[in-house]
Order: sequence, then structure tokens, then C-alpha cells
Amino acid sequence: MKILVCVKQVPDTNEVKIDPVKGTLIRDGVPSILNPDDANALEEALKIKDKKPGTTVSVITMGPPQADDMLRECLAMGADEAYLLSDRAFGGADTCATSTTIAAGIQKIGDYDIIFAGRQAIDGDTAQVGPQVAWRLGIPVVTYVQDVKLCEEKVIVQRQMENGYEILEVQMPCLLTAVKELNEPRYMSIGGIMDAYAKKVTVWNHEDVVLDPKDCGLNASPTQVFRSFTPAPKGKGEMLNGTVTEMTELLTEKLKEKHYI
Repeated sequence: MKILVCVKQVPDTNEVKIDPVKGTLIRDGVPSILNPDDANALEEALKIKDKKPGTTVSVITMGPPQADDMLRECLAMGADEAYLLSDRAFGGADTCATSTTIAAGIQKIGDYDIIFAGRQAIDGDTAQVGPQVAWRLGIPVVTYVQDVKLCEEKVIVQRQMENGYEILEVQMPCLLTAVKELNEPRYMSIGGIMDAYAKKVTVWNHEDVVLDPKDCGLNASPTQVFRSFTPAPKGKGEMLNGTVTEMTELLTEKLKEKHYI
């Protein structure tokens, strides 16, 4: 069995700050991490590899050269191969252009049985790239997967819903997006880290995946973010004292002053 996992290097959102003048993310000095949902996707692929001899797990990402560190983390966890789609032509991509590039990379890799991806990335929270990749590849997709069972040429999954879950049967090849409830990602081992840096990360540009620059990156992105900002902190609250009747009357007067009522 051949499994591919789509991963992404993201800024640690606990450390992200926004330039108050430009309204853009301040990335200088901000640590980057493997997107948490993608770690769950990788773990599920590795669990299948542990149970099914002969299974290979490959990870693929689109990003700058420094994404190599994140890919080696995936290799240290147990992945067999890593592919980095890196080119200035890919820069500025929205989810539409990103999925085009990743799908082109997957097509170059070749045959696969299952593609795993995280539900969404913590820096964008769109949950769009996984389904868009599946659409471009012409394969079925199930999102919000919280349990996976293999059954010959099919996969039986539990799809998380707001008030429960639904059980779906999907034909391979397919794409599944993982939620954190799917599993607990493993840690890297010392031996795995040493092996990871002995392996080669394959780097492809737009020519390698046969993409015209006008069909990827900012040139092919219909969605553009004009401004990002941090919401202003809320004002200090005011405590009311007195009896219930007195506080109710005072609150009513204050709401009338602000024309809320």
C-alpha cells in the first residue's frame, strides 16, 4: 500500500504578532511547527504502515526552503519519503492555487491508495485545500475523519459531526482529512532523527511538476487578503453593587444611555 500525507509548516500561533501599521503577520523570529491536524494525518498513515507490511508513507508540502526542517521531522516520525514543492512562482498562493500545485506534485509522484491531510491549517483555518486537492485529482474525499478501518479495496471511516458521527464507506484511492480526535501523534525517536538527516528531501519547482507560472501562486489566486489585524482589547468591565432591584435599574439606565435599548 502507498500512502501520501499532505503537510504544512505553519507559524506557532501562540507566538504570532501583527504589524499594527501594515496589518501583516510578523514572521521574523516566530518559530514554525508542523501543523497540528497534519500531525494526526501523518500518525494515521504511520499506524497503517505499522499494521500492514510493505506500506510506504510519503509526505508532501508546498513552501519555502526552510520547510525542509518540518519534512525531516515527519521523516523522523517514520515517513519514508519527503517532497518539497518550492519555487518563487508558488508564492502568494491562496487555497485554490495551493491545491493546484499540490495536486500536480502528487500526480508526479504517481500511484497511491490513500491521501491523508489535516482538517485545516492553524494559520488559515479554511479547511479547503484537502477537498480541493481531491477534486483536482478526481478522487472521493471524506472530511473530519475521526476513525479509519481498512477493508480490502475500501476504507470505512467515521466522519465527525456536531452531534455525533456518520459511518461512510469509500473506495480507494481516496483523500481523508483528519481531526485531532483521530489519534495521538507519536514523538520522534533519536534513531529516527538520525535517519531523517541521512535521507534526501526531493525538491521540485514549477518546471518539475509541469506548471505554468500563470497557473500557480499569486497569479492564479482569485482570493486576496487586503488586511489582517488583531481585534482591539475589550474595555474594562464595570461591577454593579446594591440590591437586585437597584442593579437592574442602574443597568437599564446605562443601556439606555448607549442606545442599546
